[in-house]
Amino acid sequence: MTIASAPQHSDLATGRWLTLPLLEQLANTGSEVERALNWAEKGNADYCGRALDRALELLGLTIGDPKNRSRLKELTRVREVLLDYFVGVNEYGSSPAAWHSYFGAYGMAVALQRQARPASHIEARGSQCT
Repeated sequence: MTIASAPQHSDLATGRWLTLPLLEQLANTGSEVERALNWAEKGNADYCGRALDRALELLGLTIGDPKNRSRLKELTRVREVLLDYFVGVNEYGSSPAAWHSYFGAYGMAVALQRQARPASHIEARGSQCT
């Protein structure tokens, strides 16, 4: 893990992150965790650390979001266990499968919400395929 001096997600850090619902915040964080897991599996510690830094940055923004105050216990525990898994001794016994399951649920929830949204905004623009 490296210590990033500037935000990796500068557009999100300047306020856009706060406009996202918690499900989307955790789905995006999960994407970075997935990248870290993939790089760890490939044995690339540098890229794994960079992805972990980005995940921790997003998780920190999520923890700092006032609308998530009721979830602080869970969010801070996720950060603790994530750090334990990647840079600690894995005292909690985490596994890639557990991380896929935890963050995958948020990704699936966001995908299902997007699928359920009406397509009226697409029709208003007209067909792009003709």
